[in-house]
Amino acid sequence: MIQLSRITPIALLLAASLATTGLAQANEKAEPVAKVMQDKPFAQTRVALQISDGSPDKQTLILNVANNLLKFYGPDKVDIEVVAFGPGLRLLFKGNANSQRIADLAAQGVRFSACENTIKAMTKKLDHVPELNPNARIVPAGIVRMVELNKAGYFVARP
Repeated sequence: MIQLSRITPIALLLAASLATTGLAQANEKAEPVAKVMQDKPFAQTRVALQISDGSPDKQTLILNVANNLLKFYGPDKVDIEVVAFGPGLRLLFKGNANSQRIADLAAQGVRFSACENTIKAMTKKLDHVPELNPNARIVPAGIVRMVELNKAGYFVARP
């Protein structure tokens, strides 16, 4: 008979393995930049907003900037992607105080990308995979996503 004390470490190792490989993550992978650009064919302005700061004030600011861009250009004329990595990933944690604002912006076409490298690092720190806002899409590395967006012609801003 297998003892419960032997099963527990095995179960923990399996859970940790799933968490670090991303299999436990419920959020979808982000589409390649070329693909997401097709979703807004009439966009005259493309903006990548970087959030790598965990400050609640910075979280509010980046959402204000996205909202102001939508108001000025209109949802069909601007393509916005918010890329969160490092401490900035907390903006996309499920239950964040800004969850409703994120949902409202996503409904207007703003994309939210979460860095998988940061998710893995935070999983180790928190001892569990952080749950993300359902509007967040996973990118392998936040900084790489910013570079790809910049190469594709997006204006990069870090408010």
